[in-house]
Amino acid sequence: MTETSIKKSLFSKIFTTLKQALNGDESFDYTSGSIKKAVILLAIPMVLEMMMESVFALVDLYFVGHLEHSSFAIQTVGLTESVLTVIYSLAIGMSMAATAVVARRIGEKDPVAAAKAGMQAIIIAVAVNAFMSIFGIIYAKDILILMGSSLESAEHGYRFTQIMIGSSLCIMLLSLINGIFRGAGNAAIAMKSLWIANICNIILCPILINGFGPVPAFGLIGAALATTIGRSIGVLYQVYHLFFGNGILKIKISYFAPDFPQIKALIKIAAPGILQFVIASCSWIFLAQLVATTGGDHGSAGYQTALRIMMFFILPAWGLSNAAATLVGQNLGAKQIERAEKSVYTTARYNVIFMASIMIITLVFGQYIISFFTNDEQVKAVAIEALQIMSVGFIFYGIGMVLINTFNGAGDTWTPTGINFFGFWLFQIPLAYVLAKHFNMGPTGVFIAIPVAETAITLAGIFFYKRGKWKRVQV
Repeated sequence: MTETSIKKSLFSKIFTTLKQALNGDESFDYTSGSIKKAVILLAIPMVLEMMMESVFALVDLYFVGHLEHSSFAIQTVGLTESVLTVIYSLAIGMSMAATAVVARRIGEKDPVAAAKAGMQAIIIAVAVNAFMSIFGIIYAKDILILMGSSLESAEHGYRFTQIMIGSSLCIMLLSLINGIFRGAGNAAIAMKSLWIANICNIILCPILINGFGPVPAFGLIGAALATTIGRSIGVLYQVYHLFFGNGILKIKISYFAPDFPQIKALIKIAAPGILQFVIASCSWIFLAQLVATTGGDHGSAGYQTALRIMMFFILPAWGLSNAAATLVGQNLGAKQIERAEKSVYTTARYNVIFMASIMIITLVFGQYIISFFTNDEQVKAVAIEALQIMSVGFIFYGIGMVLINTFNGAGDTWTPTGINFFGFWLFQIPLAYVLAKHFNMGPTGVFIAIPVAETAITLAGIFFYKRGKWKRVQV
């Protein structure tokens, strides 16, 4: 075979694999065949999906960062996102439980049971979310003040917070239904739903924020409206494919009848998973409050800007690591334990390469990236410092994400919950407080505590991974 024909054959294989990944080829069996190809087929749409999730916050940040009183607007968006992390935690916890159970049933070649489990997860999510939405609408202003916002800033932005928390069911369903599709091995549908939601958000943001023709300028409120409408359209796309798609999951209305044994089994997996992410979220909320009280409105806005940019890079890595959850779940269901382990190592290797590249980009070009999102010099200075300090731990973040998804994909949700409790509440929060307050380092102390704690959490994850309890969990 000539060199030219070899290159053509390689290009053809790459193109075919890419096409399979983007189209969502459910004919591929993730319990056999090439592990590298399995990771790539799952990772490409998952990475693109998480990139789209991170774009939501960046689009809002860009447009509100150029409004009058931009420091108030940026702070409101950031603090609201910090509060929404609690809802994200519920969504991710339920999504993780759905992924674990659906993947295990698919690995056992029982798609009907997988579909029924997914629908029961949706019932739980809707019931839980109703209370949180009402609470957020009523107490939006108080929530912002509690988070460290000044009264003036809270008055300026509480309507944004009301809309975002009040529409949190869209956040919940978008994440949960995507988890169901990922568990079934169809990450492409999950990706496409986020693409659709984000395209709508990108189009609507400038129109609703700045006004266009007969549409009035809603300012900061327009950002919330655009995001909510975009996510709602994404959910409608998901629902269509659940009922009328050609995937392995075939949904019937009868599957929505409450199945209390199944609900109990899902809650058993989801509860520690939700707690796991609530622990992490509450830590981020505390850090946001600590930065706001020690750095003022500009310090808070700078931190929130850096955090949104950091999440833009980290969420794709989280998407890549999600491949481990699906592969571990399906292979444990098929009794392929050694294959599950190889899937973890392959995914971790790819994630380390990705995060190392991102670390270099943020360290070298961080100041230029920050300048694109805000024209306030005080905000800019804090944001650059925060981004460069936090990016030092990117490689450890990448490994830690894969390990968390390994445990959760296996249904071993208590192990990462325990790691998060000790790593965030008993280490990160005290360390940040001591550095910021006792050593008078202010926001800088908080920034330093983040990569230090994340590194410790990853090392603990490696220890428990090697102990192997995750291999023996029954779902």
